Amino acid sequence: MQNGETKTAWNSTGRANQKLRTRNAILQAAVELMRTGREVTMLEVAVAALVSEATAYRYFPDLASLLQEAMAGQMPTPAEALKSVADSRDPVERIAVVTEHLLRTVLTYEGATRAMIAATITRPATAGTRPGLRFGLIDHALAPLDDTLGANDPAALAQLKNDLAVIVSAEALFCLTDLCRLEREAAVASIIHTATAVTRAALPAAGDAV
Repeated sequence: MQNGETKTAWNSTGRANQKLRTRNAILQAAVELMRTGREVTMLEVAVAALVSEATAYRYFPDLASLLQEAMAGQMPTPAEALKSVADSRDPVERIAVVTEHLLRTVLTYEGATRAMIAATITRPATAGTRPGLRFGLIDHALAPLDDTLGANDPAALAQLKNDLAVIVSAEALFCLTDLCRLEREAAVASIIHTATAVTRAALPAAGDAV
């Protein structure tokens, strides 16, 4: 009886380890495909992970949830993204840095970003699976305004963050490259110009202390 119990426990542990290895293989395949910048599909991920597409879907219900987890381990923190201006309290300078950082990240993982946007637009209920990198970056970039604009007019600071969420985004970048036919570098420069102009325009409300 004891040998039977030991064998059952070993089989259970072995199956759990195999499932973990399979899940990790799917995640790693997704990360490697993301880094190419090209389009990512669940079938391509499955092929790269040496599993069937059906198996990949057993571990991840949809492409968006897989990409969300794969992206999570690849992105620097907002503090790391702002390292070059860590000592600056100029929100305009800081917004310029995080805007460029986000757009370069989007271009690096363009295929995965497009797939994520497409999946969540057609299925709004899954929008929560999108990483939402812009929000943490914007909050961190505007931290110097917390005791000025934030203290004097919190609604104005909230409005600025909402305005920047529209501008500092993959959607804005793809609008300029796909619809306006701008080259990538021109699109990045245009968005940085807009983000800093909007930030600068909000500063007078914070008074001379900004």
